[in-house]
Amino acid sequence: MAATELIAARVTSETKARFRALAERQQLTESVLLKRMIDLTIQSVSVIEGEALRPTNQAAVGGRVCIRLRSEDQLLLRERASARQMAAATYVSVLVRAHLRALPPLPKDELIALKRSVAELGAIGRNLNQIARAANGGGRVAGPSSEDLRAMLKVCERLRDHVKALIKANTASWEHGNAEADR
Repeated sequence: MAATELIAARVTSETKARFRALAERQQLTESVLLKRMIDLTIQSVSVIEGEALRPTNQAAVGGRVCIRLRSEDQLLLRERASARQMAAATYVSVLVRAHLRALPPLPKDELIALKRSVAELGAIGRNLNQIARAANGGGRVAGPSSEDLRAMLKVCERLRDHVKALIKANTASWEHGNAEADR
């Protein structure tokens, strides 16, 4: 429902100045602060009188939240969202959800990289399984030497360690802000 009605009141210049200062401290306009005060008053009276509470702000029902950020925080937000190849609003949404549910998120690109790594490990494992099956069956294995197998094992261990480090850095970056700062 669109807000089309106007409520006005005349006050002294001193009251107006104090109200303006209060709004500025909260980084709001005078109109927004006044609207919030009216909404809070109506809600508190409704609770006292036992009326069912109805949302007064349709945007809140739709899941949208508007926030004000300091310019330096907005710059950091854009940088961090960009580093994760996300829109700033999406980044904030993921951050808030992660905070509310205590779940460090894994952005799509990072999840894709992890899935590729797991697929590579699966392919290596299948190859090693075929070699082991042939060797256990008494057949002649014309495959990698023991030196080659040790090299594959090292690659798998490094990939495992890399994935673990990626997950740790991801978690730390969501908890503390920047993955590079935690390394």
